[in-house]
Formats: sequence, structure tokens, C-alpha cells
Amino acid sequence: MQNGSVTELPEDARAAAHALTRVARVLEHTLPRATTTELSMADFRMLSAVADGEGRASRLAERLAIGKPTVSSTVDALVRRGLLVRTTHDVDQRAVDLALTGDGERAQREAEDALAALIVEIAARTPDPAATLAALAGFGDALEQRQADAAASRAAARATESAARAARG
Repeated sequence: MQNGSVTELPEDARAAAHALTRVARVLEHTLPRATTTELSMADFRMLSAVADGEGRASRLAERLAIGKPTVSSTVDALVRRGLLVRTTHDVDQRAVDLALTGDGERAQREAEDALAALIVEIAARTPDPAATLAALAGFGDALEQRQADAAASRAAARATESAARAARG
């Protein structure tokens, strides 16, 4: 892909795009009914990111590709529900870290189990369920790398712009 235009697509790329959007919708509809805490997909993503060690709102916004106001409102709701807790950062007293509560850990695990069971059920309908699951896991890893590369590019662009402003004086 260059400048937003695709020059050549593999034969199955469009079918894969449609399949992934349908899977996302199925997971989104299934999750609230499959858990006792009635988590939304946004709630699950936030709890999962915090469980993975992303305790700062700015990093959550970048990792989840959402705005800081969305992070704030989702965090506020999860704190009110007793699934997240805010703590003061050890070194920077102005910073706030997020952590799962015991209920938050249980809710995140329950949601992850429900989603994984649905994915296993769908993968079982493919010619090679194990290969399908492995490909999906690899796709997730590739997505994480793509997001990390994009974040690094944005940070480099900000640093370049900042240096240019400083040089102009």
C-alpha cells in the first residue's frame, strides 16, 4: 500500500477483510451475553491491555488506537464498576497507573475464555482448525508490530517537528 492506494492485492485479501469484520461483529455481540459482568468489547480491550502491563492512559490510547478522552471515559466506567483501580506512580507523583482489581481479573479472564471458545468453535469449521488458530495468533502479533512501528514513526515525526521549531527560534 502506498499513499492509501493498493497496487496489488492477493486473491483472498478482500475475503479475509470481510471475514475479519464479520468476526469482529460476532465477537462484539457475543461478549456482553457471554460474561456475568456484561463487558463490552471496549471494556475487554481496556482490561486486557492493563492486564498486559499497559498501566498509563497515554500508552493505552496509543496501543488501542483510540483517543485519550475515550480512554478516560472507559477507565472511569471500569473504576466505578470496581474492575480497575487507579494508583499513584512510584516515581512520578503526577502520573496515575491503572491496575486490575480481583473482580477485573476475573472479568477479563471470563471474557477472554468466552471469546476464545467462540473462535475455537468457528475455527473448527475450517479445513485445518489448528493452522487457522495459529494464523490468527500470528496475525495478532503482526498487528502489534504494525502499531509499534506506526507509534515510532509518529514519535520521530514529533521529534523532527520539535527540533525544527527550536531551530527557527
